Amino acid sequence: MEIILDGEQIEETLRSLAETIAADAAGANDLTIIGVRSRGEILAQRLAGHLSQQFGHAVPCGTLDITLYRDDLNSPRGIGQPQVRTTEIGFDIGDKTVILVDDVLYTGRSARAAMAALIDLGRPKAIRLAVLVERAGREVPIQADYVGHRAEVQPGQSVQVSLIESDGKNEVVVG
Repeated sequence: MEIILDGEQIEETLRSLAETIAADAAGANDLTIIGVRSRGEILAQRLAGHLSQQFGHAVPCGTLDITLYRDDLNSPRGIGQPQVRTTEIGFDIGDKTVILVDDVLYTGRSARAAMAALIDLGRPKAIRLAVLVERAGREVPIQADYVGHRAEVQPGQSVQVSLIESDGKNEVVVG
């Protein structure tokens, strides 16, 4: 296992992502942040905190569960019943710019599922994808608008994101 981002680097990456998003949004009042469960949720909260500081006002932040939108839900290789959790978005996403946050962009299937789930909740003005780590291997034509770190990962290797809130440590490893 190789650490590609430590805790300090993760925070610096999130600050940099927030600066780029803020520059693109130009102080827009229609910006919302929605994280994909579970690590995307944590990253979204952190990112919303950075953006709120930059804008001088709270940026709405929510959580999206994509379990029922996954295309592998009924896969014969699936293990047991999926755990469906709540989507917690306490604001209207209609006509808003949604920054969809996930930890790793790999095949693009999770991002596709998240967009389908969002569209069922309303009609955003725009959906932008922000990821902490991007790696090669897309299976669907999805690309991130905001990328924190591009990782060189060999086939058969995985990227694992650990965050203090859920895992007791902040690091991204390849192994």
